[in-house]
Amino acid sequence: MGRTSRAGRRGLGRALAATLFVGALGAAVPAHASPETPSPQTSLQQIVPAPVKVTPKPGVTYALSADTRIYTHPGSRDAKRVGEYLADVLRPSTGYRLPVTPGASWRGISLLLVGADHRVGKEGYQLDVTRRGVVIRAKTAAGLFAGVQTFRQLLPAKVEAKTRQRGPWTAPGGSVLDYPRYGHRGAMLDVARHFFSVDEVKRYIDQIAQYKVNRLHLHLADDQGWRLEIKSWPRLATYGGSTEVGGGPGGYYTQAQYKDLVAYAASRHITVIPEIDIPGHTNAALASYAELNCDGVAPPLYTGINVGFSSLCIDKDITYKFVDDVLREVAALTPGEYVHIGGDEALATTDPDFIKFMDRVLPMVAKYGKTASGWHEFVKATPAASAVPQFWGTKTVAPDMVAAAARGNKIVLSPASKAYLDMKYDAKTPLGLSWAGFTDVEDAYDWNPGAYVQDLPESAVRGVEAPLWTETLTNSADLEFMAFPRLPAIAELGWSPWNTHDWEKFKHRLAAQAPRWQAQGVNFYPSPQVPWKK
Repeated sequence: MGRTSRAGRRGLGRALAATLFVGALGAAVPAHASPETPSPQTSLQQIVPAPVKVTPKPGVTYALSADTRIYTHPGSRDAKRVGEYLADVLRPSTGYRLPVTPGASWRGISLLLVGADHRVGKEGYQLDVTRRGVVIRAKTAAGLFAGVQTFRQLLPAKVEAKTRQRGPWTAPGGSVLDYPRYGHRGAMLDVARHFFSVDEVKRYIDQIAQYKVNRLHLHLADDQGWRLEIKSWPRLATYGGSTEVGGGPGGYYTQAQYKDLVAYAASRHITVIPEIDIPGHTNAALASYAELNCDGVAPPLYTGINVGFSSLCIDKDITYKFVDDVLREVAALTPGEYVHIGGDEALATTDPDFIKFMDRVLPMVAKYGKTASGWHEFVKATPAASAVPQFWGTKTVAPDMVAAAARGNKIVLSPASKAYLDMKYDAKTPLGLSWAGFTDVEDAYDWNPGAYVQDLPESAVRGVEAPLWTETLTNSADLEFMAFPRLPAIAELGWSPWNTHDWEKFKHRLAAQAPRWQAQGVNFYPSPQVPWKK
């Protein structure tokens, strides 16, 4: 609110809330009401992820026009940024100017930080559509941004096109009350096995943001490549990043490029979680610096896909100087709370050595002001209760996770047989792997994070994350083919209340996304399980 006084802020809030209050819009219906019900307002019941509550207003529509303005909460730069984002989405297809100005109006589109239902919390929103205008209310800019994603889905799919289209641009009347089930709703992108450019990662950020994902976990280092410039150890990127699976040229992000990616994600209200996988999955580092090897001999660069053969030298002091330097630079580049230190598949490291290593490394993460995250294997080192284990197992019995939860750790769930987007859909899928089985859309959707791991209570679940490993993926079209339509399924598990969960209804709501993806040029997989819209 800038320099407005506290009393002035209260007055402004009351005035805006009173001026822009949209009254009751009819009897509430479940957010998961069937999209097959004949009604001109069916797009209100085709939203993905499913909202907490939807109240249609039959017979009412709002139409964008050449005179439409986007109003943002006075004095809020963050609200204005959300308004500019919305205008940038809508301008190419509509051809409208859509000026963004501070203020509020019954007409046009208003993005306000007052008047929202108290239940919306930090990321929820309240959306009202009348004949005269659209009002999105939230307590934070993140909530406004989530409301904008829902509003986009109420407009015709061709609104997503990058070239001018013919209208009309109408949205059905009604209201939405919405807020997330879990605070962590993540997508992981492996840029180590195959390198993806800044523009390709930004494209993926835009795609996941539409489904209210709020974490991007970047897997930046592995046996096949090191993808982030570390100034104190420059060969990690210049040599360790010089190849990829199959022997391609690889690549890496300069620190300036990485900071740009982090800022771009933040503009979409997504926090980047960088991962430096240690002590295993480290061949690219070992090849770059011979002194990191126990025998002082650097192995060759690796371009295969086997795992579990590499390890930092646990008893060398240089190992911990290396890790300290890397964590220091990564932490300085990353404003988010978390740094992911991997810890998975360290098969070349004995359990006692693994624990010895983590006992020295975990305090380093804290020293640089970050909270440690790691794959579920790292709980054998009993990290602090603040640390975040990420479960990627294929079994629902996981005693280590239950024990970690009893110590206070909150778990992120990424079961490989459900949430891994690189698993093949079926035996004929040309991309991906199948070691965790085949995973079509219904498999990805039909599980409950709050009751998935036996004896792990709902209260111990921080959220869900959909990893996308890239051993077989080389470009954006490949990423899209594996992520869509499964990523929206995982996103719904993270956002929507469990009482909206219904595969028969979800597959119809998902089908309604296809024209939108087509307008955006998304190379999605047309799963035969989904009745796609023509």
